[in-house]
Amino acid sequence: MDSFLFFLAQPAYICIVVLILLLLVQLYYILFVYSKLARYKVKSYQNSIDFLPVSVIICAHNEQENLREFLPLILNQDYPQFEVIVVNDFSTDESKWVLQDFEKTYKHLKIVDIKEHVKLKHSKKFALTLGIKAAQYERLILTDADCKPQSDNWLKEMSGAFEHNKEIVLGYSPYIKTKGLLNKLIRFETTHTAMSYLSYALKGDTYMGVGRNLAYVKSLFFRGKGFNAHMHIKSGDDDLFINHNATASNVNIAIHPDAHVSSLAKSTWKAYYKQKARHAGASTLYKGRHKNMLATQLITAVVFYLMLPVLLCLYPHYWPFAVGAYLLRLICQLIVFSSIYRKLAVKDLLFWLPILDGLYYFYICINGLFNRRKKQISW
Repeated sequence: MDSFLFFLAQPAYICIVVLILLLLVQLYYILFVYSKLARYKVKSYQNSIDFLPVSVIICAHNEQENLREFLPLILNQDYPQFEVIVVNDFSTDESKWVLQDFEKTYKHLKIVDIKEHVKLKHSKKFALTLGIKAAQYERLILTDADCKPQSDNWLKEMSGAFEHNKEIVLGYSPYIKTKGLLNKLIRFETTHTAMSYLSYALKGDTYMGVGRNLAYVKSLFFRGKGFNAHMHIKSGDDDLFINHNATASNVNIAIHPDAHVSSLAKSTWKAYYKQKARHAGASTLYKGRHKNMLATQLITAVVFYLMLPVLLCLYPHYWPFAVGAYLLRLICQLIVFSSIYRKLAVKDLLFWLPILDGLYYFYICINGLFNRRKKQISW
């Protein structure tokens, strides 16, 4: 006992023990959470016999070029019966005329126009609520004006995943690969986020979804009182709604390649920062266990990375502990993530994992410090 206390009294040994504990926490997430997605057998729902009518809802604000390019890919989906509702939220460009031209050709296109009122400043949640109210079908499939379905079977994949009375379907929306470190970081963050929410959904503890590719039933929206609980913040039309309404049994995932919906990532650091600022704050309204889970994962990862140079610089004789801990975590990541990255169509990012992983965690911390919750309701 005395020798054990003596061991703990040594600063170097304390650092080693802390590093090992941090490593164990990180290995839990890698081996017991993310591995669920790694082992998941991707399903296709294209041959389902349960293709009930669906309403696709898109909220658009000054998206004329994206509407011209991507809306036809949605309007021409190979699906028995569906409508596409575009909520034109006070666009000041040519969106109105673009939509009216499409309306002449596509009878299943429905346009909801919102005009600005000086006393009514609203967020995307208001526009989306109007779109949902205008929908005539029970199954709702949500995406954005700048999103591109990877297949004309996208609706079949998403709708088919409503099997066995599921009320929520979580899709996947990667960003398109381009050159540069920023694009790699954005795609890595998107992959990490998807890996997390999809794994927890398979674990029966869904905590979020992404509105670029998301589906749920209309009755769930009204039963859960829509966005009333978080209408006061600008973000959360997707993740907070799912966090508040998902159960252990009402969620399914759709990640077949034909179910993917891609979009272009921000091309400048400033634009990316502004995008993250709009999203900041929603997680503060997550359920308590989900906030604790995400905080634990983030904090232990950051402190783990900080402990490595501390141990190497202050106690260089114990370098095998630092190097061993880092390599063990990295090897486990490579084994588990390789399967996931294939499923999520980002195999190229596996090579950059040693660099992007640490950069991602520190960026998330910095972003969180500078983007605290603000009462804003703009798009």
